[in-house]
Amino acid sequence: MLKSTAVVGSMTLISRLLGFVRDLLIARTFGADAATDAFFVAFRIPNFLRRLFAEGAFSQGLVPILSELRASTDDAATRRALGRMAGTLALAAALLTALGMAAAPILTLLFAPGFHDHPIQYGMAVEMLRITFPYLFFVTLTAFAGGVLHTWGQFAVPALTPALLNLAMIAAALWLAPLMERPVEALAWGVFAAGILQLVFQLPSLWGIRQIALPRPAWRDREVLRMFKLMGPAILGVSATQINLLLDTLVASFLVSGSVSWLYYSDRLVELPQGLLGVAIGTAILPHLSANHLGRDRDGFSRALDWALRWVALLGLPATLGLMILAKPLVSTLFEHNEFSSYDVEMASRSLVTYAAGLPGAIAVKALASGFSARQDVRTPLRYSLHAIGANCALAPALAFLLAPHGWGHAGLALATAAAASLNALLLLGKLLAERAYRPSASWRSYAARLVVANTAMSALLVQALDSPWADWSTPDRIVHLALWLGAGIAIYLLCLLLTGLRPRHMLLPERA
Repeated sequence: MLKSTAVVGSMTLISRLLGFVRDLLIARTFGADAATDAFFVAFRIPNFLRRLFAEGAFSQGLVPILSELRASTDDAATRRALGRMAGTLALAAALLTALGMAAAPILTLLFAPGFHDHPIQYGMAVEMLRITFPYLFFVTLTAFAGGVLHTWGQFAVPALTPALLNLAMIAAALWLAPLMERPVEALAWGVFAAGILQLVFQLPSLWGIRQIALPRPAWRDREVLRMFKLMGPAILGVSATQINLLLDTLVASFLVSGSVSWLYYSDRLVELPQGLLGVAIGTAILPHLSANHLGRDRDGFSRALDWALRWVALLGLPATLGLMILAKPLVSTLFEHNEFSSYDVEMASRSLVTYAAGLPGAIAVKALASGFSARQDVRTPLRYSLHAIGANCALAPALAFLLAPHGWGHAGLALATAAAASLNALLLLGKLLAERAYRPSASWRSYAARLVVANTAMSALLVQALDSPWADWSTPDRIVHLALWLGAGIAIYLLCLLLTGLRPRHMLLPERA
């Protein structure tokens, strides 16, 4: 499990670093204005689907079915079943894509109703949404291929695939944008091209495990019906945070111009640890949990979850504190240049602080949901996801418009999303404990005490960084100083853990419950 997590995490790190390069380029080239707000609305929908499908949620419903199928049939029968699944899924995705492109004006009003009073901005968003929406078709098939590869123990290629989206958008911003009448539309074409590249990139790996079959739609096939029955609710069950981000965009369209962009850039910073930790851990433990469930190994099932939650706490808590304390230096270092002003830095850092507050919950949801998906229980995560979405629907508009007069309206949206993610995680954890599917190990009390000491020491050090004149430094100086502060924070965190008795061997294997 540790090896699988490391593979997924390292590949995801490559993708996230390229994502930062992409966002840095977009911020410095296009800034944070009405045109970029229009693109981010058009990009939000396909990017939402990418996060659902490509970052592990798709596998929550697919891997348990494929694991059972692989164990109960021969290779030829498995390939035929995969062909029927892929064909039916492709046809459904094609129909939804065509419907989405036709309904682009309605979808734009649905997700950004505030654009209605700005016809030019609205028109740009509609046009770019029609360009980006076919990404749905390609990312669906890409995610299906990734689920197959996960079942066969292949994690590297699916984890690296999202990097192609960043590369395509970087290329579009550098070489296509200067050639277009509306340069920002080049980014939309980059999204379209990325969908094709991502699907093609998976095919050699599928060929390598001999699981490529001719797609054949079969709506009434037993395995196809089971796939849709489990996959849909499973995806929705871990998608509360992503749905809440869409709600953020909707409400932000009514706020001051630039709010959508500020939320986007701050969310991108939170995505790094969320992707590295949540996606990596949740993806890596799911096949093991499925195997434990099929083998009726309740103790092994509990120990795998315990192991995952220990890593969530070990890495998620310092990441949260680091983002909250160093919010302004991070945003300034990465994005402040040319069109992205010091005012944009201040506003984006506010939403970064509030988004980061929900990071531990968002990471934990990925691991905890695997505990239900492995048992093919898709209703419980779905129910709790709906609770979290309902909480965000109530909190987001209230906090946004309450704090808007003080310049914190968009940050109020982020705070509501953070609270909803934490609620979702607590509900999932409580249910697993109540069912005794998860029994925490006896050493959690001493483990938590070590984490408190280490995180307190790290935070005390990082606070000192706020006294530095970040606004007066050049970008290279900011990068050097930020790297030094981050390195010092990591060093003091690890040192405190060692001094309090935590050793690497304690994290290699889950302890007995």
